[in-house]
Amino acid sequence: MSKFELSRRTMLKSSAAGLAALSAGGLSRLAHASDLTVGIVYVGPRDDFGWNQAHAVAAAALKDVPGVTVVEEENVPETVAVEKSMESMINLDGAKLIFATSFGYYKPFVLDLAGKYTDVEFRHAAPLWTEADPKNAGSYFGYLDQAHYVNGVAAGLSTTSNKLGFVAAKPIGTVLRNINSFLLGARKVNPEATVQVIFTGEWSMPVREAEAANALVDAGCDVLTCHVDGPKVVIETAESRGIKCCGHNASQAPLAPKGFITGAEYKWETIYKMFAANLAEGQPLPNFTGGGFDVDFVRSTPYGAGASEAAIASADAARADVKAGKPIFVGPINKQDGSPLLAAGASFDNYEPSLDQTDYLIEGVVGSIT
Repeated sequence: MSKFELSRRTMLKSSAAGLAALSAGGLSRLAHASDLTVGIVYVGPRDDFGWNQAHAVAAAALKDVPGVTVVEEENVPETVAVEKSMESMINLDGAKLIFATSFGYYKPFVLDLAGKYTDVEFRHAAPLWTEADPKNAGSYFGYLDQAHYVNGVAAGLSTTSNKLGFVAAKPIGTVLRNINSFLLGARKVNPEATVQVIFTGEWSMPVREAEAANALVDAGCDVLTCHVDGPKVVIETAESRGIKCCGHNASQAPLAPKGFITGAEYKWETIYKMFAANLAEGQPLPNFTGGGFDVDFVRSTPYGAGASEAAIASADAARADVKAGKPIFVGPINKQDGSPLLAAGASFDNYEPSLDQTDYLIEGVVGSIT
């Protein structure tokens, strides 16, 4: 294990302590924030029912803090355009804290501007910061696999075909981790469950997402979920095909009034308010902050009409277990190729750093990452 992995694990545990203090006294601390301008850049529309909307919900909460001004720009591509947007927020609006919310914003754009504007704090929504990067840059992240595990528990008790479908964007570590956790949740309550995954190749490609969702339903999947920026198409397709669904990123409950079960949501406002409070007090920001249910960084969407009493009870219990630190990855678990990931009795801590670099799917997932 690298020095960075060890130090990041330490930072995760210290974040939990700091966030407990924030939840206890954060509102009074934030009431004294003054003259802080925060810039937030989105890769897509703020009302996408997904990734961007989850950040926009947090931005709206931050706007309610006295003395804090929030400037936003949506539909900014992962090109030099984002560098220009962030630089404008700094030079024209006086932003001292920038939230860059898309994966491709970090290298080289956040890193380049962090080197140029050393009095501005840059924080990026993916676990990419390393100790070699500028100290006024950093990462924040919600471990949504914890909520996808809960989704899986609910889905495993909602399927009659034992076939669950997962529409995914790209086979990167975070996405693969969510798929694996979803399967582990399903198999906790339904050992016969499988998860069939189709990768679209893009974060936002509505036509491909619709094609993938329909293909999964045609293959017999009777519960769908996803990891794409805007889950709207997948959820609406599931509803139109008369099957159930679980959400991702933000709440899609209004899109599926009959079949929505629950969803995995980020709760970015916890982090945004913590950072604003730190800056208001002249305190340094952590270079890496991450967490799940235990520090209120993620949440489950309230249950919809597609959730049975049994699914609700088991999902509630699973969420309580994860919040208390009970591990999701418990052996025996094999990778898709049959090689062992965890032996019987072994487990990964829910914040095991190597899970950030997941490059495999586990047995029970149908589909290929190549």
